[in-house]
Amino acid sequence: MARNKNNRRDNDNKMSMEERGRKGGEATAKSRGKEFYQEIGRKGGESTAESHDKDFYQEIGRKGGESTAESHGKEFYEEIGRKGGEATAENHDKDFYQEIGRKGGEATSESHGKEFYEEIGRKGGEARNNNNNRD
Repeated sequence: MARNKNNRRDNDNKMSMEERGRKGGEATAKSRGKEFYQEIGRKGGESTAESHDKDFYQEIGRKGGESTAESHGKEFYEEIGRKGGEATAENHDKDFYQEIGRKGGEATSESHGKEFYEEIGRKGGEARNNNNNRD
């Protein structure tokens, strides 16, 4: 019997390659189980980590962030931010926040010059002045 370009028999079997792949995946999932996929995922992750550098991960992270931003609105980010903040607050104490604040301050200090601090100081002074004038 003749076969078409999708490698299926014209009359006997109308199943597409996509359908065959889906069914094969389902059968593998049933026979191999969750641990199988965890193991091949771990191996794939290790292999990828060995063959790619920091720039690769930054680029895929940027692309993923852009894709997520296109498909989700402001409310999505507010919700995940709130949930993340609540989870962090439940799991960490005052020392944790002091440490990340110190690290953030050091990183900002290393990446910004004197002008940055002058600008935020000026803006803070203006905001404080405006708040005092309202009272």
